[in-house]
Amino acid sequence: MNFILDNWYLIFLALVSGALLLWPMLKGVGSGGVSAAQAVQLMNREKAVIIDVCEPQEYAAAHVGGAKNVPLAELKDRLPQVVKNKAVPVILVCAKGARAARAAAVARSLGYERAQPLAGGLAAWREASLPVEKG
Repeated sequence: MNFILDNWYLIFLALVSGALLLWPMLKGVGSGGVSAAQAVQLMNREKAVIIDVCEPQEYAAAHVGGAKNVPLAELKDRLPQVVKNKAVPVILVCAKGARAARAAAVARSLGYERAQPLAGGLAAWREASLPVEKG
C-alpha cells in the first residue's frame, strides 16, 4: 500500500500515457470510413465503385481517378442507376469527408450495406500521394 501512496504520480502518468496512446484508435472508431489505402485495396480486390458526391464544378476541379460524380442532393435518385449491384463495396468521396459520411448513410438506407465514406475525403487521398484526375 505504501508503494501506491508513495508513487501515485507515476501510476497517474502511466495511465495518462496509455490513454494518449489509445486516443487515435478510439477517435478513428467514431469517425468511420475507410482510409485511402483501404479504398485502393477495395478497388483492386473487390472492384469497389467510387462515387464522388461533390458538386459538378468541384468534381471537374479534382476527383479520385475513376470516380463517378453523383452530387449528394441527387444521390437517392441516381445511385441505383449508377451502381446496380448492391453487393459491391461503394466508397463515397467528397472534399473533406463530411458530405461523404451523410452520403454513406443515404446509400445504406437504399440497401448498399457496404457503402462507406473515404475518411478525410479527397484531402486524405491527396495526402496519401494517390492520383487525382481533373476535368
